[in-house]
Amino acid sequence: MVSKAKVRSLEDAFFEELKDIYNAEKQILRSLPKLSKKASHEELKQAFDQHRQQTEQHVNRLEKAFEMLGRPARSKRCEGMEGIIEEGQEVMQEAAEPHIRDASLIGAAQKMEHYEIAAYGTVCSWAQALGHQETADLLHQTLIEEKETDAKLTELAKQMVNREAAAVHA
Repeated sequence: MVSKAKVRSLEDAFFEELKDIYNAEKQILRSLPKLSKKASHEELKQAFDQHRQQTEQHVNRLEKAFEMLGRPARSKRCEGMEGIIEEGQEVMQEAAEPHIRDASLIGAAQKMEHYEIAAYGTVCSWAQALGHQETADLLHQTLIEEKETDAKLTELAKQMVNREAAAVHA
């Protein structure tokens, strides 16, 4: 028996993507304290802690977006973020040397950020196309913050973490 596809319109795709990113944000909320705990650089710990606070706001914004659109805030399992987080956990276990681990943690965190940037870029564009401008504006705030976090992680990596990791010799 062939099952019916539940995505029959851009509106359907939009809500499916909102559910996906809602779940991704909740997964990130659970993983950021672990990243912070494993980081040895104080600046990196602070970046992870600050992003955890931002991620709480991102979850709240998504809940508000669902509310604005007259839908319940529901999530669906985000396998993409699940895989990225699982890979990040492997990094935390594999890198014994603190400087190497910090560089690897930044790489893992940036993979999460890039996933989110892609997802928020998509839902912002779709919200606009569907005439949900207020929702698009709300989601765009999060997109900006995700890009800022990515830039901050890049700066930490370039200014100190990668240099220190490169100086470690096996």
